[in-house]
Order: sequence, then C-alpha cells, then structure tokens
Amino acid sequence: MIRKYLQKIYLALIFILLYAPIVTLIVLSFNQSKTRAKWGGFTLKWYKELLKNEQIMSAFYTTLIIAFVSAAIATVIGTAAAIAIQGMKQKWKTMYMGLTNIPMMNAEIVMGVSLMLLFIAFHMTLGFGTILIAHITFNIPYVILSVLPKLKQTNRYTYEAALDLGASPVKAFFKVVFPDIVPGVLSGFMLAFTMSLDDFVITHFTKGPGIDTLSTKIYTEVRKGIKPEIYALSTIMFVTVLVLLLLINYSPKEEEETVVRKKKVRKPSRVKKILIQRVVPVAICIVFIGGGFYYAKENDVMNGEKLVVYNWGEYIDPEVLTMFEEETGIDIVYEEFETNEILYPKISSGAIAYDVICPSDYMIQRMIENDLLSEINFDNIPNLKNIGKQYLEQSRQFDPENKYSVPYCWGTVGILYNRTMVDDPVDSWDILWNEKYKNEILMQDSPRDAYMVALKRLGYSLNTTNPDEMRQARDMLIAQKPLVQAYGIDDVKDKLVSGEAAMGVIFSGEALRMMLENEDLAYVVPKEGTNLWIDSWVIPKNAAHVENAHAFIDFMSRPDIALKNFEYLTYSTPNTAVPEMEEDEDYKDNPVVFPPPEVYEGQETYQDLGEDGDKMYNEGWIQVKVY
Repeated sequence: MIRKYLQKIYLALIFILLYAPIVTLIVLSFNQSKTRAKWGGFTLKWYKELLKNEQIMSAFYTTLIIAFVSAAIATVIGTAAAIAIQGMKQKWKTMYMGLTNIPMMNAEIVMGVSLMLLFIAFHMTLGFGTILIAHITFNIPYVILSVLPKLKQTNRYTYEAALDLGASPVKAFFKVVFPDIVPGVLSGFMLAFTMSLDDFVITHFTKGPGIDTLSTKIYTEVRKGIKPEIYALSTIMFVTVLVLLLLINYSPKEEEETVVRKKKVRKPSRVKKILIQRVVPVAICIVFIGGGFYYAKENDVMNGEKLVVYNWGEYIDPEVLTMFEEETGIDIVYEEFETNEILYPKISSGAIAYDVICPSDYMIQRMIENDLLSEINFDNIPNLKNIGKQYLEQSRQFDPENKYSVPYCWGTVGILYNRTMVDDPVDSWDILWNEKYKNEILMQDSPRDAYMVALKRLGYSLNTTNPDEMRQARDMLIAQKPLVQAYGIDDVKDKLVSGEAAMGVIFSGEALRMMLENEDLAYVVPKEGTNLWIDSWVIPKNAAHVENAHAFIDFMSRPDIALKNFEYLTYSTPNTAVPEMEEDEDYKDNPVVFPPPEVYEGQETYQDLGEDGDKMYNEGWIQVKVY
C-alpha cells in the first residue's frame, strides 16, 4: 500500500516538474499585463497580436516550408543511399556507415559553421536556399539510419523472383521491396521533419537577412525581452502537439475476429486512417503550393530596388519603414541583431552584404580600424544639419574624423530608484554599496557596464586597461556582491517596475518607459560620470545598394521621422529639431531624454579595447560572478 502511494507521489512530482513551467507559460499568455511580475486580468489580446505579427507568422510559414521540403528531399536521397549501402560488401558498408554517422555525432555548431564557410567559399548568398541545403544535409543521416534496419529485414530472394517473372528492376523494387520498407521511410521522414522543425544552431549560421524560422525568431525575441506574443505562440504549439498526440495515441480501436487465427486483431481507427491518408497529404500539398506562391512573390519583390538593413531589435518604428518604402519605392529587407558581438562576425566575414547597419560606438571604432566601413558622402545627406554638433563631437571618440557615421540614438547609463523605498539622496554610485539596501540592488549582467560603475566610482576612465585599476574595480564589485539581489538585463526592468527592488542600473531610454509604468520611479545620472553611448548608422564596405543606403540615412535624419521614431523608442535622439516639435507632456522637457547640456558634457563613450582588453574585462567579470 505504501509503495503504491510513493509511486503516485513520485509520478505527481515528475508531472509537476515537467508541466509546471508550461502551465505558467499558458497562464501568462492570458495575462493583460505585459510584465510577468503582476496579473492584470484575463485577455485574448496577445493571441490577436500574434496573428497580426507578420514577422512571427512569416517565420512560422518559413519553418513549415523548410521542414516539409528538406524532409521530403532528404527522405528520397537517404532512402537511395540506404539501398546503395545495403548492397555493398561489409568493409565498404562499415566505412560508409561511419561516414554518415559523423554528422550525427558532431556538435551542431561544428556543422553550422562549416556549412556557412562552405557557402561563403562558393560565393553563395545566405538565405532561404542555404538553410534548405543545410537542413537536407543534416537530415540525410537520420533517414539512412531509419531505412537500413527495414532493408535488412527484406527477403532479397523475393526481389530476385520478381525479376525472374519479368518485372523490371524499378517495378520489382516498388512492388516487392518498397512496401516492406515503407515504415522505415515514413519514420525517416517524420524524424527529418522533426529535426528540421526543431533546429536552431545550423539555421542561425546559414540564414540570411529577411529569413527567419520560428527557432531563430523566438531566440531573437527572447534576447530583446520576452513579449507576451511569444507566450501565446508557445501555448498554441503545445496545445496543437497535445491534440495530435491524443488523436493518434488515444483514438478508439476497432476490433474484429479473424477466422484463421481466432484472435483479436487491432485495426487502426477511422480517425487515424483519415488523418494519415487524407489530412496529412492535403496539408503537405497546401504547404508546398502555398509556399511556392509565397516565395515566388518574395523573389519578385527582391528583384526590384531594395535596401538591406541590420539593426537592433525593436529599434525603429515599423511605420517608419513603411513610409520609406512608400516614398522611395525601395523595398526594405530588415533583420535584427541582439549584440554588437553578434553583428561583427557577420560583417567581417562578408557573408552577407548589408547596406545599412547600426552598431554602437566602440564597434564602429573596431570596424573603422579593420577597414570594414565605407566613407559616407554627406552631400547626399542634407538632413545632417538636424544632428546636434555636440553629438558629432562626441562621436569623434570612436570616429575621429566624422567620416563613417551618422548618430541615430544616444543615452546614458544611470540609477533608477523607487522613491518610496529609498530615503537617502541618490546622486552618486556610492548608494549601490549602501548596506542599508541589501538585496534591493540590481546590476547589469554585462562586463563593461558593471565595471563602468565601479571604475567611475573610483574616479577612473571606463576605457581603462590598467591592471591595477581593473583589480580595484573587481574587488569593489566583489565587495558589493552580497548586497546585490540579481544581475540581469530584462529582469532588472521587471523587478523595478513591480517594486521587487529599490534601485538598479539602467539605460536612460528604458528608464523613461519604466517611469511611465510606475510613477514612483526616478532616474539620475551619478555625479562621478557615466557612459554616454551613441548608436549610429554606417555603411559596410561590401554594401550592394550604396545610393539607397544614403537615402535611408537621410530619411532617418529628417525631423518628422526622428520625432515619430523617438515617440516609439523613447530613446534620446540627436535630432535637435525634435524637442521643439514634441507635444506629449510625458516627453516634452523631460530631463531623462532631453537633458541639459551639462549632463552629456565631459562624459565618456565606450571605445574598442582590442582582444586583450576584452579578455581582461571578461575574465575579471567571471571572477566577480563565481566569487
């Protein structure tokens, strides 16, 4: 009796551990509030927003197309390869099986990088085609592995008998051999389809601009901050899989008595027959036909005037892109990145010819030093006159002659604090070391940003590579660690808005949005100084549409466009015409986004420190985290 109870408890714990996260996700998909920290009431809003989100729906459709097509082609090639291997002598069979098993045993990242390098070597443009080839390549071994066991079970003498009776080799194969290996072929197809559907790593390395699968799209969205639409998408995917499993595994069985053996034989239910014989083939045909029309349309668009833009996630108003297309007749292929470190390898490898990109200050410096950027022809950017001279002057810290960049957004890093929870003056980085606020302090989980706080508190440059100064900053961060509630990025925002923490290090643009959500929050730039960051438009050396790139940069520098973009982003704009045009009381004369000149005077901007400098910061940060 006790044993049975223990078994039930054990099963219950397993189910809780497995499904509690999924249940949480499903609940959040119906939460009116955008933040995970509080319940705002029941809503179906995020499901509606999901269906309206063209990027996610396009990624979903692309995923299905690639999965079906790659699985179908891999099944044909893999089945043919399995037949060939089965007919070999043992030593050759062993050798070829070893070769086909290597891709399955290798880490996916090895295959992803190697395929990317192969495509670059053959001057292939990364995009839909390269993803498809990559998926076919890594799916073939799984098909071979599924088909070979069934081939071994077939009776070769039956095949030879069919030949003796006058059947051609092809007819004999399809009449005698193929029916026996159909289960292996189908399982190979399903395995290939599943692997393709689930793949992220290989897709990430072989995809080009404007192409996303669900895995890469979700990854991108999560890196930017989890949006409720992702909860809705995940819920739909889970429920769909659950329903299919229930239909297949728990459909009623029909039983009949056989006269010969006098025993019960289970026949597939009518539901399952209809599902396999009609629904699935029709769905495949619809996907193939629809996909053909979809990509024919896309290719037709891509053959015209276009511009390939590579920008930070959620760093432009989508309506601005539409306005540019309507005014110029230039179609934009838009792709997003999450960090400068992800951006750089793509640009340096030359794998993709982006026309306009938006790196941060220090990354622009690195690209200039490595001859990866084209000089901008400022005669084609008359709206440069709207960019404040102080921002162009600040840009000289990473673009000494102002030849390669046009400022797009800027901001500071400061302290956001809850006035109901903090009763001490907040004007210095010192407060982040105040033991009174133990477990109420949030820090950025970033080497440069965390070290910046300590270095400025010590009176040092945030670009220092002096070992002694770095050691002092490291020890200071270690001493602070017992006071820190969490190191994070998106967590910092959620916790401050919900009141779970008293203060945290935050970027000025994000601070404004958070202050609008919680009126108790206030933002300050510490008196010791901070990082003044600038993100700018630049044109890569290998850009294919340079004229269109200049037109885009000029368009983004236009006052009305800068205003519209600012109201969407809430990040400070270097466009000096915007403050006078702004009418919204939440933004107008707001010192967070329109600070007085003394706020940015004398502030430092991050510079590229080289490999040795980056290594020093990363190693120091690891020591802080593991201490």
